[in-house]
Order: sequence, then C-alpha cells, then structure tokens
Amino acid sequence: MKHNLKSIAEHGKRVFNQNQRIIHLGKLGQVEDAVTVFETMPHKNLVTYNSMVSVFAKNGRISDARKLFDKMPHRNLVSWNTMIAGYVHNNMVEEAAHLFDTMPGRDNFSWALMITCYSRYAKKGHFREAEEVFERTPVKDLVSYNSMLAGYTQNGKMHQALQFFERMTNKNAVSWNLMIAGFVNCGDPSSAWQLFEKIPNPSAVSWVTMLCGFARHGKLMEARKLFDSMPDKNMVSWNAMIAAYVQDLQIGEAVKLFKEMPDKDSVSWTTIINGYIRVGKLNEARKIYNQMPCKDMAAQTALLSGLIQNGRIDEAGQMFSRIHVRDAVCWNSMISGYSQSGRMEEAYNLFRQMPIKNAVSWNTMISGYAQAGKMDRAAEIFHSMEGRNIISWNSLIAGFLQNSLYLDALKSFVIMGQEEKKPDQSTFACALSACANLAALQLGKQLHEYILKSGYVNDIFVSNALIAMYAKCGRVQKAEQVFRDIWRADLISWNSLISGYALNGLANEAFKAFEQMLSEGIAPDEFTFMGMLSTCSHAGLALKGLALFKCMVEEFSIEPLAEHYSCLVDLLGRVGRFEEAFNVVRGMKVKANAGLWGSLLAASRVHKNLELGRVAAKMLLELEPANASNYVTLSNMLAEAGRWKEVERLRVLMREKQATKLPGCSWIEIQNQIQSFISDDPSKSRAENIPFILNSLTEHIRDKCISDMNQSLEFYDWRYQNTKCPNIQMSCVNAMSL
Repeated sequence: MKHNLKSIAEHGKRVFNQNQRIIHLGKLGQVEDAVTVFETMPHKNLVTYNSMVSVFAKNGRISDARKLFDKMPHRNLVSWNTMIAGYVHNNMVEEAAHLFDTMPGRDNFSWALMITCYSRYAKKGHFREAEEVFERTPVKDLVSYNSMLAGYTQNGKMHQALQFFERMTNKNAVSWNLMIAGFVNCGDPSSAWQLFEKIPNPSAVSWVTMLCGFARHGKLMEARKLFDSMPDKNMVSWNAMIAAYVQDLQIGEAVKLFKEMPDKDSVSWTTIINGYIRVGKLNEARKIYNQMPCKDMAAQTALLSGLIQNGRIDEAGQMFSRIHVRDAVCWNSMISGYSQSGRMEEAYNLFRQMPIKNAVSWNTMISGYAQAGKMDRAAEIFHSMEGRNIISWNSLIAGFLQNSLYLDALKSFVIMGQEEKKPDQSTFACALSACANLAALQLGKQLHEYILKSGYVNDIFVSNALIAMYAKCGRVQKAEQVFRDIWRADLISWNSLISGYALNGLANEAFKAFEQMLSEGIAPDEFTFMGMLSTCSHAGLALKGLALFKCMVEEFSIEPLAEHYSCLVDLLGRVGRFEEAFNVVRGMKVKANAGLWGSLLAASRVHKNLELGRVAAKMLLELEPANASNYVTLSNMLAEAGRWKEVERLRVLMREKQATKLPGCSWIEIQNQIQSFISDDPSKSRAENIPFILNSLTEHIRDKCISDMNQSLEFYDWRYQNTKCPNIQMSCVNAMSL
C-alpha cells in the first residue's frame, strides 16, 4: 500500500513538473519545445491540456489552440475559460462569444471574461454587448463590477464610469485605481486628484498612479508635493519620482533624489543611466554604471543601447562581447544596432548565434533587410520564422512598400488573410499606400469595405491613408468625404488632403483647405508647405509660391528642407525665372539633392537654357553617376543645339559610368487584377498574341478610315510601315490592354 502511494505521488510530481515546464517554455515563446514536452508525456492530465492550449493562444497560434481544445478527452470549466481567454488575447470577439454561448456551464470568471472581451473592443461597436453581458451575469461580484468599470475607463467613457462607480456598493483598491488611472489617461489629472482625496486608505498603487498622472501631464511640482507627503515611501514610489524627473529631462533633480534614496535597486540605477543617455551625457551614464554594486542585465542593456543611440556601434559590440549572460533584450538591442547602421552581415551573424530567438529578433532582421533594400533576404527570414505575429507581417509588407514593390506588398496582404491573421491599422495603411502607388482604385475600394467591416473606419491612421489613396487615384471627392467623416482631423489628415489637391491640380481647393486649417488653430509643418509649394508649382503661381516660402520661414520658423527648395526651383523654372531659381540654389543653407537639380535641368530643357542645363546636369552626374535619364536629358539638349561632338562625348561618358536606364513600367487594373507591363519583357501572358492583334488593329483602322485618311495612311505607309514605329505600336498595345 505504501509502495503504491509512493508511486502515485512520484507520478503526480513528474506530471506536475512537466506541466510547469510547458508553462515556462510558453512564457519564453518556445512553443515548439513546449509541444515536444507535451507530445512525449506518457501521462497527461487536464492541467496538461489546459496549459498547452494557453501556450498556443498566448503565442498567437490560436488555430492550434482550438484544435487541441476540440481534441481534449475531457474538459472542465478552466478549459473553456482558457480557450475564451485565448480568443480575447487574439482580438477574436465573435469566436469568443460563440464559444461562450456553447459553454455547458459558467462561473463568474467566464462572465467577467466576456465583459472584458466586449468592452476592450468597444471602438468596434461592441460596448453595448458588454453592458448586456454584465446585466445578464447571474451573480455580480467585485470581479465582474471591476471588469465593467475597466471597460468604461479604458475606453475613455469617464462620465459613464463615474456613474457606474458611484452605484457600486462595494469598492476595493482596484476599483479606485481604475478610476484614477482612467482620469489620468483622459488628460484630467484634476478629477483624478479629487477622487484620490476621497480614497479611504490609498494603496501604494494609488499613490504611484496619482504621482505618475501628475508627472505625465507636466505637473512636476504637484508630483513632488505628493511624493513628499507620502506616509510610507517604498522603492516603487522613489523610482516613480526619479523616472518623472528623467521623463521631463530634469536629470539634475533626478540625480539629487537618487542620492537621497535610503536603498537603491536595479531600477533606480538603470533609470539614472537612461536619464543621462537621454540628455546625451554618455560619460556620466558610464560612471553611474561603473558605480553599480551589482550590474544586472537591465543596466548592461541600458548602457549598450546608449552606445548604439550615440552611433558608437563598435564600442557597443565590444561591450556586448564582454557580457557573459545575455537575455533576449540584450541580443535584440545589439542586432538592432547593427541593422540600423546598415551592417546587416554582422546583424545576421549575431542572429544566427542567438540561442533562443523571439519574435522581436526575427522582426528586427526582417526590418533591417528591408531598410537595406534586400527584400529577398527579408522574405527569406520571414518565411523561416515560426509563429509569425502581426508585427512580422507588417514589417514585411512595409518593407515591400519602402522598396517600391507594391504588388508584392498587396500579395503579402492577401496571403496574410489566407493564413487567418487579422490586419491592424498599420497593415491597412500599408495596403492602401500600395493601392495608391499603383492607382488600383477598385482594390482600394474593396479595402475600404474591409476596413468598415473590421472596425477601423474611425482610426485616424487608416482614415489618413484612405484620403491619400483616393486622392492619388484621382477620386478627390471621395477623399474629401473620408476627410469630412473624421471625428477630429489631425495635421496628417490636412496634409493628405492638401497633397491630394496638389496632385490633381486643384490649386483653389488647396488654398481653401490651408486657410481653413489655420482658422481651426492647427499649425502647419514642413509637409504642409511641401504640398502647398507643389500646388503653386503645378499651377504656375510663382508669386503665391514665393509668399508661402517666406511665410514658412518667417512666420512659422520652419527651416526649409532640400525638398522645399526643390519645389521653389521647379516653380521658378516653370515660369522661366532661371536667374532667381539659380540664386535660390546658391543661397541654400542645406545641401542640394538630386530632386532639386533635376527640377532645374527639366526647366532648362523646356525653356532651352543650355548653359543652366549644363550646370544642373554636371551636379546631377556627380550625385547620380549611374542614372541614365540625366545623360539622356542633357544629350537631347545638346542635340537640339547642334552640339554633336559634345553629344558623342556624353555617350562615351555614359558607357564608362555604366549608366543604365530603368525599364519603363506601367500598371493597369483589369477585373480586380493588377497587370504590370515592363518594356522588352516577353514574359507577360498572351504576349505572343500582341503582334497579331497589333496587325489586326492596324488593318481595322485602315479599313474604317480609308475614305477620310488616305493621305495620312499613305504617309504612315511611306514613313512607318517598315520601321514599325514604336510609338504607334505602344498606343495600340495600350488600347488592347484597356
């Protein structure tokens, strides 16, 4: 009997340890290792299954979680609650609600989960459901009340929150702290303070929440008074006050308080190190680091990040090599440092050495390769990654966008949906930007409908992307409608609208929008003026453009960028005021870029100013020696002036520099599919039919127009029939495509 009891106890202990191992691996993001432990367990209990379901859900593998849940031989209440919590964690409201409705039994935690689920996604129109679930809760305890209260406070519904709070017969520290945090987050520290004064016995969390609330809204004096009046200052309160000074860049006050601390922990030391780094005092940060009695990983990573932020990447590398025990944050900081410096080979070598890679590691590599223009490597890393999250997809799609691979960005968006990953506002914004650059209006409209169904229609980030998309596709009225539907337009909204008017040649509308923006008290930035100067350039409004430029510098104290000067030069060049344009270039405080010299060269050619064209071309050839279009423009100008020897010399130089012209590329949207055409590319489907259809079109035109166009066709036969004029061919190909 004793032997059997001992055997049962050992067996139970073994299962318990393996269950704990699964949970631990899940927290580290090592899902496959957790699966291995789970699958090799000879005996599993309910806790084993529940733990594995939780690991899958918390690491974004919700479909695997549901499959395992469905396969469970037995389920208890914890199993159902774990699966619902998984859906909540992954923003899947409908799935959570469906599972909740099919539960054989519920406890208070089940009801609280659904209240949290609905209230958390109130912006998607689910808040009423949260209130209904709360009303249906059979036994309302403090957990359910606080869940509902959290829904109000976290969604900024402080009027309803206050009414609900006052109706609560029982309140605990969590209830009071939710209200204080809610007012603080809504930018109302005064109301938070009034409530704080009514707390019967403020907890340490209450004091720190109020202190942080004052600090966040720039009320450092009030924060310090509150800190000084605290009856018992614990480590958290000291660190919160020091962090408040650091956040406000008052490093002197932070250090003074740091020295007064009776006891210091790692957070105290690390906060001061970060403070010195934020104000650019790296040597002082290093001194504090050297004074630390026990240098932990947080402090080491803080100094490492400081070296990276200050461009001392080699020093950071040396320090990294001296750190013997590294956590994921330390590894990721160094990998990120190399990536930001464009040293992707070193970043990749470090990435390969990393013993345990988390999602941040993979995403950093994807973004790094994307920024370096190596999208093939970024895609390779992405496809090698297990447990891809929304940030992984966004990094890949944004990378394609940054590298002008718009079709690839949209393809990735579609594949993401096929893999049951729900897009967020960043994903939608990137996809809309790709549609805008391809002028894919129909796809853009479909995306708009998807956004409406997904609940992101009121997101300002998405709305701004919609404005830009419709404007670039020539649907200005639709862009205006989206703009009008924004509850509170921000600066980017106005900039998107103004740029849209500029792009579509609507100068009057752009000026009206600019004036309305100013009347509403929104100060323009450099991008606003870029759009306005572009408007003036396209409309030939030289005087207005010059006045705007002066207004930008003198009234709004905005330092002009090369792009502003480029717009100004283009504006003056279009109206033939070359001397003024050249004087602008010579008087610039910033280095002229290729866009600026390109504007000057283009204007010189239009107005046949060869001398100025030479100057602009010379600078362009230095900046872009391999860009063939600059050589071609200057060559055409020289040819028009009869300078054939110079034309020949330029052609020789072009060959020496190995300048190549990028192939022409165009897109057309046919039946919701984007077809891309690249010159001299025979790979397009049905390309072999083009010559046949071209000849048929030519014959058709000849037959239909022979009576009216005998002379023209004879001229065509004599001049172009044998040479197959590329311009006429291209027109026919375009007609066939349409």
